[in-house]
Amino acid sequence: MPEKIRSHKASKVIERMGQKLNRQMVGSLVACVHCGMCTESCHYVLSNPDDPTFAPAFKADQIRRIFKRHFDWTGRVFPWWVKAQDLDTDEELEKLKDIVFGKCTNCRRCSLNCPMGVDFATLNRMARGLLASVGILPEGLAMVSKDQWEIGNQMGVLKEDYLETLEWLSDELESEIGDPAARIPIDRMDADMVYAINPREIKYDPRTISDAARIFYMAGENWTMASEGWDMTNFGLFSGDDELGGAMVRRLYEKVMELKGEKLVISECGHGYRTLRCEGPNWAGMDVPFEMESSVVTMLRYIKEGRIRVDRNKNDIPVTFHDSCNNARSCGFFEEPRELLHLVVSDFREMYPNRAENYCCTGGGGAMSMSEYTPLRLKSGRIKGDQLKATEAKIVVTTCHNCVDALTDLIRHYKLGMQVTQLVNLVSNAMVIEKRVVVPELLILKGYKILVVDDEPDILTFISTVLEDQGATVLQAADADQALDLAFKEKPDLITLDLSMLGRNGGYVFEELRKNPELSASRVCIITGKPELRRLIYDRPVRPPEGYMDKPISAESLLVNVRKILELAQDGRKIS
Repeated sequence: MPEKIRSHKASKVIERMGQKLNRQMVGSLVACVHCGMCTESCHYVLSNPDDPTFAPAFKADQIRRIFKRHFDWTGRVFPWWVKAQDLDTDEELEKLKDIVFGKCTNCRRCSLNCPMGVDFATLNRMARGLLASVGILPEGLAMVSKDQWEIGNQMGVLKEDYLETLEWLSDELESEIGDPAARIPIDRMDADMVYAINPREIKYDPRTISDAARIFYMAGENWTMASEGWDMTNFGLFSGDDELGGAMVRRLYEKVMELKGEKLVISECGHGYRTLRCEGPNWAGMDVPFEMESSVVTMLRYIKEGRIRVDRNKNDIPVTFHDSCNNARSCGFFEEPRELLHLVVSDFREMYPNRAENYCCTGGGGAMSMSEYTPLRLKSGRIKGDQLKATEAKIVVTTCHNCVDALTDLIRHYKLGMQVTQLVNLVSNAMVIEKRVVVPELLILKGYKILVVDDEPDILTFISTVLEDQGATVLQAADADQALDLAFKEKPDLITLDLSMLGRNGGYVFEELRKNPELSASRVCIITGKPELRRLIYDRPVRPPEGYMDKPISAESLLVNVRKILELAQDGRKIS
């Protein structure tokens, strides 16, 4: 018989498998005893009970047979005994593709229930990576991975479209709240928090960005978003491509370091959280010099610290919670969302099973981008649909954008009459909107002494209150003599000075201040309702004032001018 000729792609897959084998991989390849414990844990099996090819052990065997034939001595000596089998043709690779991409979401529920510790999801991801390395993967997944490589985000959102979206969201927030400070900051240096999002939020659900920005504003957070390197999703996890995985997390890590951010906060996305916080440092091969946390933890902390107040009765519709596989099973992140839910909803109904035992939404492992497997995905979601229906809830909450889309599909397919939302939306809706919380660490004028001089009591109180709210120590003077007395005695950093006052006017006070060498460090901002008196200042033979404002003034314009005079950034840091 003529000798078999192995295809080039098959040869490359076998070669690369040898490079990917490590202790964890080999342990999972040899430890399976085919006990069947994994079978009842798989939603594909439970929804397709008459098809044994959905069993995790069967699917793992399709990878194991190649390992046995080429890398394990038993397969080389007794291939018929251990069911070792060669890999020769591209057609065999295509069949393997349908198994590892089409019949598994890498949810890891079977791994959790294996008494021998076999991690089938790890084997499955390795097999995906082997196929991806020779260009055999679902077209949708290939296109998304290409966008991440070339454009920097998985939905191909261009920079100008991203910034334009944030701009109109900022316009809406400023109009709603009535404060320019509510705008979404971009590329702010030295922020306490850099916020990274899923591109789905920009393209399909910008309300999640608005809700997050509203919460950060009310909490008085010193935060920013990046103009580039903002995509926290990572299709390297789904395709098995560690090179793509490392490139994506490195891009985001380096952006946070470039902005000198103290913490990276990750919006609600299961695989984004897992890749950045749990897998990313290994893929990127770097130490990460900043903290990372889910926005769920951030919002929970705000409520506990009193930085925002919430009324859970604002969310009084029955709610259940779906645990994202990547959050719950892969990262142990399932108690914090529930703690937050109990604070912001009045009728929470647990889903069973839950936490690490919860069933997959059917959209994991990149399944939402693989349209050829959609009918199978929806059919295999029957077990999840039964879970949802049993709660009798009207809203299902999840901390994952992938799950939002998958659950929405299932609810429509099985006619469950539910809505899907995320915690950021519920927290924003539950917030009690009151005077903005001013956090001590973020008081931009903390440590500064300011003398406010004005003979109108209302103006004196207004200016003093605005400055005190930002941490300044404020002194008040209602006439020239009192102003000079306090200035010489207290040596303030800044003096706001009215020109038209009873008795000696502000022009006299200004010249006396400038003539005294002990007050040379005190800066002066003229605030007047009579612009015609401007010459009383600028015609004098002394150094002009550092600032000038015409009445009426607003809190925003006052703070902008004060920051400029004191050479302070938006967050109060000294501009070098």
